[in-house]
Amino acid sequence: MTVTASFPRDEVVSLWQERKAAFLQSIHTSPERFKPDSIHRHRYRTRRRARSFDSIRFGAKRAFDVMAASAALLFFAPLLLGIAVAIKCNSPGPVLFSQPRYGYRNRRFRIYKFRTMYSHLSDRSGTQQTTKDDARVTRVGRFLRSTSLDELPQLINVVRGDMSLVGPRPHVPGMLSAGVLYEDLVPYYFHRHIVRPGITGLAQVHGCRGSTRQAGEAIARVDYDLEYIETWSLWLDIKIMLRTLRQEFLSGTGT
Repeated sequence: MTVTASFPRDEVVSLWQERKAAFLQSIHTSPERFKPDSIHRHRYRTRRRARSFDSIRFGAKRAFDVMAASAALLFFAPLLLGIAVAIKCNSPGPVLFSQPRYGYRNRRFRIYKFRTMYSHLSDRSGTQQTTKDDARVTRVGRFLRSTSLDELPQLINVVRGDMSLVGPRPHVPGMLSAGVLYEDLVPYYFHRHIVRPGITGLAQVHGCRGSTRQAGEAIARVDYDLEYIETWSLWLDIKIMLRTLRQEFLSGTGT
């Protein structure tokens, strides 16, 4: 049975259709005209904050997260142990890497990942984005990133209540996009925090992942996040998880 979240349309507007053609075209044709405080800010400055899930729907999503994440931790336990051993054998340092991220209602939490960089070169602030062939990434870390296996410890965050299996990806406070703060580039940025952040999300299965240096791609991520909140259902979560499994773990499209 599908549980569907219903949101008032006057408060949660689908931004994707409004912005996609006109705004991206303006960036490509006249990049010198784009400023974080220009057309985008004025278009959405009157946008009202979307309402959170009601308690029943929020509880259903949380119950599903806890049961599925707990089962996944048990199922992947041998794999998690093997990855931990490989990390320790490849380079000195801790197995897990933690970092502060924005969570539900802008509360900060520590996210867990398998360490993929050399300890003395890692950026714990998270403001220095990883690039292709980044010298900070270990040999084992490169494999973990390519398969997204480095994200598996976030199942612990889900059980703890910091995260959900599916939702907007948690960002580092102070994250830059197109050379400016994300919240300055996208004035409605913090609306994405009315739900718990996720291990995967609608934006990620649509290819919006990796670097946020391009303004259009960065804006598209937030638009997908708000579209997910607007159209949420348990069936949507399941479909996103299945697509993530196929794209990231089986096809190896992670970064």
